[in-house]
Amino acid sequence: MVGPVLRSLWSSTRNSFSSSASSIAPKPYLLPPPASALARAFSAATAASDATSPSSALNPSRLRNVAVIAHVDHGKTTLMDRLLRQCGADIPHERAMDSISLERERGITIASKVTSIPWKEYELNMVDTPGHADFGGEVERVVGMVEGAILVVDAGEGPLAQTKFVLAKALKYGLRPILLLNKVDRPAVSEEMCNEVESLIFDLFANLGASEEQLDFPVLYASAKEGWASTTYTKDPPADARNMSRLLDAIISHVPPPTANLEAPFQMLVSMMERDFYLGRILTGRVSSGSIRVGDRVHGLRHKDSGVEKIEEGKVVKLMKKKGTHMALIDSAGAGDIVSMAGLGSPSIGHTVANVEIMIALPTVELDPPTISMTFGVNDSPLAGRDGTHLTGGKIGDRLSAEAETNLAINVLPGLSESYEVQGRGELQLGILIENMRREGFELSVSPPKVMYKTENGQKLEPIEEVTIEVNEEHVGLVMEALSHRRAEIVDMGPVPGSVDRTRLSLTCPSRGLVGYRSVFSSDTRGTGFMHRAFLTYEKYRGPLGNVRKGVLVSMGYGTITAYALMSLEPRGTLFVNPGMETYDGMIVGEHSRDTDLDVNPVRNKELTNVRAASKDENVKLAPPRLMTLEEAIGYVASDELIEVTPKAIRLRKKYMDVNKRKSMSKRQKE
Repeated sequence: MVGPVLRSLWSSTRNSFSSSASSIAPKPYLLPPPASALARAFSAATAASDATSPSSALNPSRLRNVAVIAHVDHGKTTLMDRLLRQCGADIPHERAMDSISLERERGITIASKVTSIPWKEYELNMVDTPGHADFGGEVERVVGMVEGAILVVDAGEGPLAQTKFVLAKALKYGLRPILLLNKVDRPAVSEEMCNEVESLIFDLFANLGASEEQLDFPVLYASAKEGWASTTYTKDPPADARNMSRLLDAIISHVPPPTANLEAPFQMLVSMMERDFYLGRILTGRVSSGSIRVGDRVHGLRHKDSGVEKIEEGKVVKLMKKKGTHMALIDSAGAGDIVSMAGLGSPSIGHTVANVEIMIALPTVELDPPTISMTFGVNDSPLAGRDGTHLTGGKIGDRLSAEAETNLAINVLPGLSESYEVQGRGELQLGILIENMRREGFELSVSPPKVMYKTENGQKLEPIEEVTIEVNEEHVGLVMEALSHRRAEIVDMGPVPGSVDRTRLSLTCPSRGLVGYRSVFSSDTRGTGFMHRAFLTYEKYRGPLGNVRKGVLVSMGYGTITAYALMSLEPRGTLFVNPGMETYDGMIVGEHSRDTDLDVNPVRNKELTNVRAASKDENVKLAPPRLMTLEEAIGYVASDELIEVTPKAIRLRKKYMDVNKRKSMSKRQKE
């Protein structure tokens, strides 16, 4: 830093000196500047260097690292929008933090994201986290980066299944959450309801083993949609208080600054990773100790059974920090700050980046184990290769390995004959992965989800989930009957406060029983109910499920489906296909009205005759088919079936396409 300043001052002093000297007597050479000019140049360079030194520019006491945690749809991302806008960031659209296309389409947060916002003389590093249980791994790996958390709870709904999960993680890391009761502007929300929700949350804190300090949490009331927060209950704050300054001030006063040592050698635990075509691998994490500058020599470290292993050594090419909605380049960063760096190509999430003289790796984050697995394989149907560009097992394996590097909650294990077992938290998480792959041009066949069992002391254990359901009273009987077939047990049942004719059910249910239930639940409740679930624990195996699905109509012809053939198949059950679609032997074209599978011919044409009569041809009228989404297909398929996924179509098929092979395999299973 001193060198460039000295050079520029030397040249300016030299030019001024030479111009004055030339007016007296021209010389063939230039004299050096006087000592006083050099002293002034050196002092200016030193001051410039000090201005960007870690001790002044990167004062950890001016930093606050905060995560925003909540249940699904309780208003995290909308709250982040308002905080960004309050601090002067330019927001291109609503839900600005949801940058992935699938997030904007579905209205959910899939991946955790970090940004920094200035407030007064402080800098706040804010982490937006997902609310779905399936993306719990995203919450677990970022909670260790922060010193505080804003627990957002819908004042009308109160704490739900995922609220308990994210709060347990925050309390485990010793965070002192700030409680924000959101959506208090709703007509149904009253002060009594807010007090009741607050006491429920206090009980939840106590049940999760919170310390005295953690139990003394501040409470704020907010409407993220309208963009205000208040320290007292109100539905209409005064005009000068209709902003988020109360919440930002609460963060400054309640969240402690990071405890950081700027003099120690540099160490950073990688918590997030992304790829850039120009810069390569970009590693994001919190600087644990020391400071880092562009051009510093660093290396990647990881834990092995034999000790700490060095992965790669390199130079910091770029240092970046997300400011608002834009990525800004920075020259240096100090302990306690959350930054992104480029320059190393091998380290990934959970690894440590440190100065080259340090050989100590930071402890990695412990994640909850995956609960379900699916097998991804090459698409071997007769229609394979028509839509996609990535068809081989090698390409599918490379893509899954890349996903496992950036998403620690997914495990990929190689299987037989170019297939891969992918383990994850839930069908939504794996469904998002499949959807991303098909959009990238992959074709693959996917098996139905299988629950991952445990064996302890010779006893078979299975994952149990906590389920919260809210439905109209007339649908309670249907829902309870369906869940009884799925081995659910009711824990609590009662009316929903503030609502008429609404009932809330709390249940525990095996994960395998909930696979595919969401679409059944939506149709049973006519779209008026809501269901939330979160992993609870492993318990003793509850026995086989009851009858949860009918048989299917299986095609035994190859070609284009005709309306004439479907007309005679409609009375047999519900169709999944339209006339004009392609089919093949073994493809599932509908659901049978009975519990057994039925082989049908959907490509049959009407026989031509010589008879000419106006009334001879029937007018074919077909009901609209049930076209399945990817999530519905994942929940629908049985153990002897597969999902064929291509960029343009999602088809269901039998594992064994030949009729005789299917019959022989079903007989073998019965024996």
